[in-house]
Amino acid sequence: MPNKNIVKLMNVSKTYKVGKTEVKALRNINLEIDEGEFVVILGPSGSGKTTLLNLIGGIDRPTSGDVIVNGVKLNNLSDEQLTEFRRKNIGFVFQFFNLIPTLTAKENVMLAAELSKRDGEDLEKIVDSLLSFVGLKDFANRFPSELSGGQQQRIAIARAIAKDPALLLCDEPTGELDVEAGKRVLSLLKSLNEEKGKTIILVTHNTVIADIATLVIRLKDGEISEVKRVDNPIGVDELSW
Repeated sequence: MPNKNIVKLMNVSKTYKVGKTEVKALRNINLEIDEGEFVVILGPSGSGKTTLLNLIGGIDRPTSGDVIVNGVKLNNLSDEQLTEFRRKNIGFVFQFFNLIPTLTAKENVMLAAELSKRDGEDLEKIVDSLLSFVGLKDFANRFPSELSGGQQQRIAIARAIAKDPALLLCDEPTGELDVEAGKRVLSLLKSLNEEKGKTIILVTHNTVIADIATLVIRLKDGEISEVKRVDNPIGVDELSW
């Protein structure tokens, strides 16, 4: 049985007003993404990549068209309902790690677990398990300033998946990292996809990263220029940076 759609966009457009000028960030996007995909969205600066990710994540609303995520039409939700939907269903990983500087690594992840209201679960055990999964259990009591960029990004990933989201959205997660740290982060994301079945949507300008995806989407001038399925994606260690 084929996997169900976790993301479906139908005739989606997004227009911003900058002063008296209208900027068409996305034009008539039609897209379906199945559960368990590792999706890479490519395109030059200004092509609409982050706008598309923000619409899928319920951070922004379309000017027209329908955005359906995990079976819910986001257009129909109030701001409060949208916040609740994001909290329960979507994890975010950004280029800049956005960790709370006054909290330790463990406390950053614990806060996300607490906010997700995972009732009846042992949050301490969950957080320790997540820190082990990202390879940083020994760094649990360090503050963000005491961690490298790659380590901070791995903590950010642990925080993003603390709520056990259906979908993980990553906006240039390796953009601020050197090659080796970037590879470790990508390996972690691949493990989440392959071992834990998480659906990953990753936005990047780095075309090399597309080689590890199962689905590659290219944007140009706010439109989809190509959707390509990859039957045999390579491993992170095989990437030619």
